[in-house]
Amino acid sequence: MGTWQLYRLQWKQDLITQIDQGLKSAPIKYSNKIISDYQRVVLNGKYNFKNQIYLYSLNAKGQPGFDVVTPFQTIEGYYILINRGWINKEMKNNPKIDLTNNKKVQGLLRKIVKKNIFKPENDIKKNIWFSINLKQIKEITGKNFSNYVIFLEDNTISMPAPKKITIDVPNNHLKYAITWYSISISILFYFLYFRKQQ
Repeated sequence: MGTWQLYRLQWKQDLITQIDQGLKSAPIKYSNKIISDYQRVVLNGKYNFKNQIYLYSLNAKGQPGFDVVTPFQTIEGYYILINRGWINKEMKNNPKIDLTNNKKVQGLLRKIVKKNIFKPENDIKKNIWFSINLKQIKEITGKNFSNYVIFLEDNTISMPAPKKITIDVPNNHLKYAITWYSISISILFYFLYFRKQQ
């Protein structure tokens, strides 16, 4: 377990470096050929509010609510999902969250990850999602979407509240590794002690 935590430590350090580089990156024009996680991009087009989904999420204070994830079509004909930010549960389906005429979007690319076994299945009828499933989204929209989602960056918008991505991610793997190695050494000493006693 200690060795596994060291592998996780290296992965987390690489992730933090990648996020840091992305946050420092200049925005580039979006296309489906971009496969760089956390790259800052800009794109022009229009939102499809009719087919937006509500992704269950906690805000920075741990309050339950939804990320508003809206399909977006660029003027070049690309389809991509925009995570426009977080709302509390009471604002779900409220027209006020769609009061935007922005046709130009800037944000950070994030690769869509597969659902883990602990997450519930999406409730399509109630439009309550626990993970982004591109196959289900295609069934709803009839369109093929990129396997990236863009996290909107816009300080002028307060609702939905755009999610802030920072390099301040939990990184306790070194501490965990030391703990596991310490436990292993302690067990070894106890084993040798009792063996000597016998």
